[in-house]
Amino acid sequence: MAEITARRKGEIIQALFKLLKEEPEGLRAKDAIARLQTTLTVTEFEKSTFPSDPTSPRFPKIVRFSTIRSVKAGWLRKQKGIWTLTEDGQAALKALADPEALYRESGRLYRKWKASQPVDETSDAGDGEGQTEEGLLAATTLEEAEEAARQAVLDFMGSMNPYLFQDVVGKLLEAMGYHVVWIAPRGKDGGLDLLAQGDPLGVQGPRIKGQVKRRQDSKVGEEELRSFLSLIEPHDVGVYISLGGFTSDADQHARRTSRRITLIDGPGLLDLWVDSWQRLDEEGRQLLPVKAVWFLDIEGSSSQ
Repeated sequence: MAEITARRKGEIIQALFKLLKEEPEGLRAKDAIARLQTTLTVTEFEKSTFPSDPTSPRFPKIVRFSTIRSVKAGWLRKQKGIWTLTEDGQAALKALADPEALYRESGRLYRKWKASQPVDETSDAGDGEGQTEEGLLAATTLEEAEEAARQAVLDFMGSMNPYLFQDVVGKLLEAMGYHVVWIAPRGKDGGLDLLAQGDPLGVQGPRIKGQVKRRQDSKVGEEELRSFLSLIEPHDVGVYISLGGFTSDADQHARRTSRRITLIDGPGLLDLWVDSWQRLDEEGRQLLPVKAVWFLDIEGSSSQ
């Protein structure tokens, strides 16, 4: 990758950090890269595709690969397809105005992290220096594939009939060992979508009151959360599931309230579904079928 200098990689991560600084809740990786392309002047080389894969433009993969150091340095968090700038990343952006210095410092911190790992120093291809195009393709394919797969499942959930989506949540609770005693029928539900308890008679543990929102394009705000909390009695546990997530005000209110409440966003729901897969009954698996797929993980290999 001789065409991409250390200064250019620094310019890329510097521009990315500036974008993410204005988005404290983070951006989807795909959206962050798309916005970065409008912020930077992308070169013809970066616009071109790989000879071995004419369908893959170089720029998104260059961005992903250039940020590996920043993740290991603790500056950038990549979690469930969302990229977020950390406090350390904001400090680095402020302290290191020169883009090449920013990139070099990420390399120093990367090597420091690497030295602390129980893996032979020569076995990790993640640093990016002297990386071949084939290595770049392989190293970024896993990250892209994971993001695309997760988003496909979330989009599927978002397109489901709302009553089937309630059934999905009910099946998840059953797989987690709870007894679902009521799921809201069509029509007004009075603010509740389901009721569950720890045993068939409701003797053990608290009663769970659930509300589910499958809309992906908006977050649940504080007022909606307050309305739900008004239904949670002292011995209840509230579970609010929102594919689109929650506003920061809603998150803060959930932490302050004396009521027992758990907020679950789309990625969190997907993680619970995958973790509970082996315990789901066949009906539940058919409602939301997922499948594990193996990919080559170049960065995590110990046999380079």
